[in-house]
Amino acid sequence: MVAKTMGRGIVQSTLILTVANIINRLLGFGYRIYMSNLLGPEGMGLFQLIMPIYGLAWSISCSGFTTSVSKLVAAEKARGQYGNMGRILKQALAITTSLGVILTISLFFLSDIIAVRMFNDERLSMALKILSLSFPFMAAGSCVRGYFMGLQETVIPAISQVFEQCVRMAVIFLLAATMMPRGLAYATAAAMCGIFAGEVLSFVFVMLSYKGYKIKWKWFKKPTISSPESLYMLSAMAIPLTFNRITGSLLSAFENFMLPRRLVAFGMTNSEALSEFGKISGMAMPLVQFLSALLVSLSISLVPAVSEAMTVKNFQRISNTVSKVMLFTTITGIGSAGVFILLANELGEIIYNQNIAHILILLGLMCPFMYMQTTLSGILNGLGEQVFIFRNSLISSAVSIGFIMLAVPRMGIVGYILGSFIGLVIICALSLNKIRIAAHIEVNIPDWFVKPILSSVLTVLGVGLIKGYIFEALGNVPGLAATLILTGLTYMSLIVVTGCFGIDDMKAILNRK
Repeated sequence: MVAKTMGRGIVQSTLILTVANIINRLLGFGYRIYMSNLLGPEGMGLFQLIMPIYGLAWSISCSGFTTSVSKLVAAEKARGQYGNMGRILKQALAITTSLGVILTISLFFLSDIIAVRMFNDERLSMALKILSLSFPFMAAGSCVRGYFMGLQETVIPAISQVFEQCVRMAVIFLLAATMMPRGLAYATAAAMCGIFAGEVLSFVFVMLSYKGYKIKWKWFKKPTISSPESLYMLSAMAIPLTFNRITGSLLSAFENFMLPRRLVAFGMTNSEALSEFGKISGMAMPLVQFLSALLVSLSISLVPAVSEAMTVKNFQRISNTVSKVMLFTTITGIGSAGVFILLANELGEIIYNQNIAHILILLGLMCPFMYMQTTLSGILNGLGEQVFIFRNSLISSAVSIGFIMLAVPRMGIVGYILGSFIGLVIICALSLNKIRIAAHIEVNIPDWFVKPILSSVLTVLGVGLIKGYIFEALGNVPGLAATLILTGLTYMSLIVVTGCFGIDDMKAILNRK
């Protein structure tokens, strides 16, 4: 009875997370616009140099355990073993918090060496010290959010995301007046103060929520698995995932480390290279990823949903879910590509007051594959294919690094984007084929690809003819809003007219738990 009462369908979970993601990204956009105006492209480049360290710490301390907790809790919930859920979470918290403390001590005392020798910029030392303090709270809070995701109770993770972003923004706004005038070193440190405060308060919120849920549902049953058994279950799943994420984070950090240097080899100065890096990683990429808010939520929700279906051997449910989700993903990705190609100039100038049109167009072409990979990863995690995901990550990074080393000195930033695009195409093809075999689905090329591409092309051509008049009549910001709405309505109308996605498809998704 409890499971039926508390459990949410995949659509409900996705919608809750999507609303939170959209709010979070809107807040994040305000934050980034404010930061970019204060710091400029070079300052955003410094900020982005640090973020792979943050991602690496997350990968080491909790990434594999968060997904594992989500998947194992979903399986134990399906069996009605609520005592086991608590034991799994407590062991995961003990491990991840310990790892977080070790990482904090290591980075805090090595920050000067890392700033100078790795990044060749001593301005990052203070920021690294402050960032290191957030690791234990980040690790523990992430595990608790994974616990709620396993229950498909997404309200708490959703609120914590928005709350954390609000704290970050509040801190940077409060510190801006005193720290920004002191230079980029202090400005970057102020941003790290926001991250630290956000992680601490978000952790407090999710832990209080966990205590409240435990009392509400009276989850005081004794576990039926021993501590060694639960540790084995966690480790068997978390270790491959963790190595996957660590490898990915290390390779990503290496890419961010090498890209500005290879841009210098292309003929840029150090300042120009850092600015170009800031434009693509701190401005253009967040803009392109904004429209993927729904798919990120969907990917997170798919892990426990597919895992639960696998536990009860409901392969028909998996096949139906994957088919509908992939249709929705390709429609979203191809439509987003059209938006960034159509409005590349306007988006960069109006939002950031920077000319990033050339980057937005190229990244826009990557949208379908970028979005598809987000969804495919969620499905593969739910199917327990962590080793396969790890292999794909290595392939993608190898392609990207190869292009950074060989193509960027000859082609500039275009060489980097080309390598990322080719890597995405390869791993999407491999992932889709793996899921096709595992879930027994048929790849519907006309509906998944041909019709959305046709609809997107017609939308870009049609709206492109009149967008100039819209901006002339309404001005920049209202004109951008009106053009985005018109583009979305036109594209979705063509999707329905071509028979790609209709009322029956929407009913099938909304009725599926």
